Amino acid sequence: MLVDVHCHLDHKYLHDQLDAVIDRARKAGLKYILTSGVNVTSNRNALAIARKYPDIVKFSAGLYPIDLLGHVDVEGLPRQAEPIDIEEEFKFITQHKDEVFSIGEVGLDAKFCADQMPKQKENLQKILDFVAKIKKPIILHTRKAEKDVLDMLESTSLKKVDLHCFMGNKKLIQRAADLGYSFSIPPVIVKLQHFQMLVEMVNIDQILTETDAPYLSPHSDRQNEPAFVRETIKMIAKIKKISEEEVEKNIFKNFEKIFL
Repeated sequence: MLVDVHCHLDHKYLHDQLDAVIDRARKAGLKYILTSGVNVTSNRNALAIARKYPDIVKFSAGLYPIDLLGHVDVEGLPRQAEPIDIEEEFKFITQHKDEVFSIGEVGLDAKFCADQMPKQKENLQKILDFVAKIKKPIILHTRKAEKDVLDMLESTSLKKVDLHCFMGNKKLIQRAADLGYSFSIPPVIVKLQHFQMLVEMVNIDQILTETDAPYLSPHSDRQNEPAFVRETIKMIAKIKKISEEEVEKNIFKNFEKIFL
């Protein structure tokens, strides 16, 4: 009953050994894996992967804030050399609406392209309006822009919201929790006190599990992959002082409420 609500199976590291990655995920107990696109090419790749493994992999259509601006070159992921025509990508998503499990990852990023934040916000507002129209869950990237994202979300009617890898301070965590949003926790929680603190603060009814694979690995000598969701479950159980089985059931119930 494990779920990974956010990873990048089209990343070269995972894609080059995809059958083995999926096999390990199944053996670890994964029931759902959401693979997130980040741009035009990545969305098509993610959809193809979901079609190849329909029993376990689902497609999350992403418009990464930096990719939307163009000129992005991230090792291992498809390159976005030109700005994305956001309306054209909305058409693609709408055409494949029945196969689109969620929208994400989308959001704001003030670590990169902070000087283009007005354009980032303009793009995100278009996405938020689009998500409200097609009624899909949304998975948000908020790096160094947590308050700005919450400010924009609060003015919408969206409720099925997952804050991916949320690094906001305690005040912002509490604000997001009070707004009813969920937080997906990566396996790197075994190393990072921030995520341990977040899990301690937030009701288990608002917690999901992700990997962001191949990033945020709990192991210093291995890239991340969906099977490592189990590490997150173990740490949440330790923090909440409940059994791993209870954590697993609660998180799957949260997943059902938002995504199914």
